[in-house]
Amino acid sequence: MLGAVAVLSACGQESSEAAGNKADSAPKAAAPDAPAAKSNWVETVAATPDGGFSIGNPDAPVKLVEFASLTCPHCRDFHEMAMPTIKGQYIATGKVYYEFRNFVLNPADYGATMLARCQGPGAFFGLTDAFFKNQQTWIEPFTKLTEVQTASLQSMSPDDQVVTYAKLGGLDGFVRARGIPEAKFRACLTDAQQRGQLEAIRKAAVEQYKVTGTPAFALNGKGLEGVHSWADLEPLLKDAVK
Repeated sequence: MLGAVAVLSACGQESSEAAGNKADSAPKAAAPDAPAAKSNWVETVAATPDGGFSIGNPDAPVKLVEFASLTCPHCRDFHEMAMPTIKGQYIATGKVYYEFRNFVLNPADYGATMLARCQGPGAFFGLTDAFFKNQQTWIEPFTKLTEVQTASLQSMSPDDQVVTYAKLGGLDGFVRARGIPEAKFRACLTDAQQRGQLEAIRKAAVEQYKVTGTPAFALNGKGLEGVHSWADLEPLLKDAVK
């Protein structure tokens, strides 16, 4: 369960590490009811009915879903290694529709995920890139929190726990430099609708796609068991677009 209280105890099957730099400019969200030009599929982003965020042609014959954690080093490596090729050779052609679904693993991940999602599809991928590129930098403060600091959270309300924990780890400063002001910080972290979407994503990932760790993938609605890297995924993607 990903409720605000549970969020402050580990909630994933896999622990995390780190790495980084700064956000790429975010793709622009497509105007409602206006189909994007074919040459702009890599700039066509949207929120999806299943709670994820997509890039590409929604009518593409191949649908690729990634389940990933912002604190997962293997997810970071996948994005660094694979996404330029996925965007340039598959999404840009209009043949592959890519969807990112957050699979939260731990409290730090929860805070980063809520902040990445709260600006909507137009900012999501830029913020996600920033969290992956700077993974080691922004995770490190969370690893240095003392028992006294974390114990102090127990007397707080669930929302205050989440906000205070994120501030103790320095996420407020990290996202302030990337377009989320202090005034919006709390609202992003305590958005009940976003929290519900994360719970629904996790439930579907585990029950429907048998996800046990990250990154994990589904291709045309079928979970890819044992596929956790670009080396595993690339040949399957090549076969799918033939």
